[in-house]
Amino acid sequence: MSLDFSIRKVINQVEEERIREGIEADPPLRKAVVAAAIHNPYAGSYHEDLSEAVAFSAGLGRILGEMAMDALGEPVVSYGKGGIAGLDGSQEHAVMFLSTAFANPLRETLGGGVAWMSSATVVAAAGTPITIPLAHKDALYVRDHYDAITLYPGDAPRADEVLVAVGVANRGRLNARMGGLAPEDVIGEDGLR
Repeated sequence: MSLDFSIRKVINQVEEERIREGIEADPPLRKAVVAAAIHNPYAGSYHEDLSEAVAFSAGLGRILGEMAMDALGEPVVSYGKGGIAGLDGSQEHAVMFLSTAFANPLRETLGGGVAWMSSATVVAAAGTPITIPLAHKDALYVRDHYDAITLYPGDAPRADEVLVAVGVANRGRLNARMGGLAPEDVIGEDGLR
């Protein structure tokens, strides 16, 4: 018997920062986050086997990846993921949707990415903001791409839901000056350099 992972709601949030510290950005920093409020059939009790949710998450990765690309409107350079389990769930219920089964199709949809995808997961009430960490999709040593985007999810997740989110950006932080690997020097083979 297949479990119900129906999506009640999709949230799409985009921001564009054009000026920071009095300096106009060229290009502006665009960040987008998309999220799905998914029914959690495991809410309310302990379940040892979460494999159906993990299997479902592969398709979810593709869907959210397409939506994130559309929202950003330009090539994805940085990415991250996150989830909030509703109060009748557990943190493991957010993690079950964010495993490699989710991340690999997401990477493919976003145009590749060999770097580890940062994530954040919590258990919280509806409306609790979550900050999604962002990093360069091909090289974690690109320090100027260490960033984040905060999602304000309104009425999600309900107690029996999990909110699964993907954050993307078109560039690194504005006026970054902390050194590290420059984006133009990325090799993109080991996920670090």
